[in-house]
Amino acid sequence: MTDSRSPSPSLGGEGGLAGWLAHLEARNASAIVLGLERVREVAARLNLSPGFPLITVGGTNGKGSVCAYLETMLDAGGYRVGCYTSPHLLRYNERVRIAGSEVRDSNLCRAFAAVEATRGDIPLTYFEQGTLAALWLFQEAGVDVAVLEVGLGGRLDAVNLWDADCAVVASVDLDHQAFLGDSRELIGFEKAGIYRGGHPAIYGDANPPASLLDHAAAIGADLLRLGPDIHVELAEDGWTCRVREAVFTALPRLAMPGAHQFGNAACAIAALHTLRQRLPVPMRAIRAGIAAARQPGRFQVVGQAPLRILDVAHNPHAARALAANLGNLPATGKVHAVFAMLADKDVDGVIASLAPHIDCWQVAGLSGPRGLSGAALGEHLAACSLEYLVHVDVATAWATACRLAGPADTIAAFGSFHTVAEVMAFSTPNPHG
Repeated sequence: MTDSRSPSPSLGGEGGLAGWLAHLEARNASAIVLGLERVREVAARLNLSPGFPLITVGGTNGKGSVCAYLETMLDAGGYRVGCYTSPHLLRYNERVRIAGSEVRDSNLCRAFAAVEATRGDIPLTYFEQGTLAALWLFQEAGVDVAVLEVGLGGRLDAVNLWDADCAVVASVDLDHQAFLGDSRELIGFEKAGIYRGGHPAIYGDANPPASLLDHAAAIGADLLRLGPDIHVELAEDGWTCRVREAVFTALPRLAMPGAHQFGNAACAIAALHTLRQRLPVPMRAIRAGIAAARQPGRFQVVGQAPLRILDVAHNPHAARALAANLGNLPATGKVHAVFAMLADKDVDGVIASLAPHIDCWQVAGLSGPRGLSGAALGEHLAACSLEYLVHVDVATAWATACRLAGPADTIAAFGSFHTVAEVMAFSTPNPHG
């Protein structure tokens, strides 16, 4: 990690938020450096000591959706909620929300300036500086509760600097193996690092790694698992969630499609149930929040005839969920893929999960040092004997798919947050569905 002492943007200066973000990106040659010592020292200098409850959410996939359900339910319950998530799609402001609204550029600039003025010679990554800035804003705003999404892993992630009153791991699967390990057991241990002894801990899929179970038991966390402790019962007119002895009935239809979203919503309900003494949320607010939750880029429908879908699926686990959603669509026409990925992802695993559901592949490269070129992506498809066209960029691939697709067809853009962001920037759909 590099740490240039070049002048940072001045508060209210010409560069504004864009200047700050460019400064932070340029300063950090390495985007990911795990460890808490540096962040802990700067947090102490900033006097960051949250006096409000914290709910920390990690997991390979599903953590953003769990955060969305938590935010909307707590908001409907009358709480002033701070919500910190990553990455963003179109605006950095998406990452930091207070009372249901994105934080303004000027406030983000003030927070970045406060962290910069305090850190001295301590190097911070882009994510670490953003995390400290978000907590600084939450503390300044006097939020009632904060929902924090883990950036990478858990044990050594910057959000894990603070003890969570409840921690949720939505799922464990293979991703970021260079940093977290090349097995579910190794990754599960890293993700379980957000759990705390004596506090509730939620796990959100049916196949927990032994390492996660062992760690939760070793530290004395009160672990609730989807299946044994958290049950989902579906009905035609709604659904029911059971959390141990508690029953949440007549829950509304989810706005986010996919069977896996019931598990994400149930984990969020379970988290609030465990905190009911400190953060009571009435049943009406749980129902209202469940119905209101949205998460852009998660099987997000942005148009009809042809059906146009955006999904940030970028690893095999997420690709299998996308494949299941595509498989549940009425089989009325062809499915066109708009596909671009980062080079450090499991490209072959994603292709294998989705190939049975795709008729036409429109591929493109992603820019930046981690981007995979369209030609290289095409080689992966060719190795599977799949036909494809390579385009100069994602926007062109999307435009081509829209031109070729008939009204009964489906277009699905996937492979990366960057892929979805480029389609959004090109076609400017409503990012909230």
